[in-house]
Amino acid sequence: MEKFKEYLQHHTNLSNEQFSILSNYLKTSKVKKQTLLLNQGEICSHSFFVEEGLLRLYSISDAGKEHIIQFAPENWIVTDRSSTFFNQPSEFIIDSIEDSKVVHISGEFMQKASEINAGFNQYFEKLLHNHIRHIQHRLSFLLGANAEQRYMDFIKLYPDLSLRVPQLMIASYLGITPESLSRVRKELANKNFKNF
Repeated sequence: MEKFKEYLQHHTNLSNEQFSILSNYLKTSKVKKQTLLLNQGEICSHSFFVEEGLLRLYSISDAGKEHIIQFAPENWIVTDRSSTFFNQPSEFIIDSIEDSKVVHISGEFMQKASEINAGFNQYFEKLLHNHIRHIQHRLSFLLGANAEQRYMDFIKLYPDLSLRVPQLMIASYLGITPESLSRVRKELANKNFKNF
């Protein structure tokens, strides 16, 4: 869990001694590709920090169509906030796209960290506001941007994922068909855009 420790110490003034105390409230797991970490209908009792690998948060419609809300590569945190904070059954699924090493962050960890480190609360409040900002931006793009603009925004947010994630999943995240994504990538290739 060294990467999670580095992540926290980079963003807060958490000391080694404080992290040593907090590590008692953390669990790490190595999960194979396509491992389910959260299923629809379950209570999301943890947030997941990705030390290695790649996770995704998504839902499945009544018609069986996947809608990817978020990818979580290394040094990202993913959770279903409404389920975690309001103790409601989750509408989402979290699973691994690659073999991954994940830190499970419990509510007890969050509470203890807030008690022993004043900077921790400030950072996680900032993280929450950043998450809300990202969701609002994403909603705006889904409602008003064309396929190329959505794809360019994806590349900006996730610069290293276009070669790690199947086109079908990227299209799901963008809210477009795989055919539209192929067309966008071809048009960008013709414009000599390298990151496709």
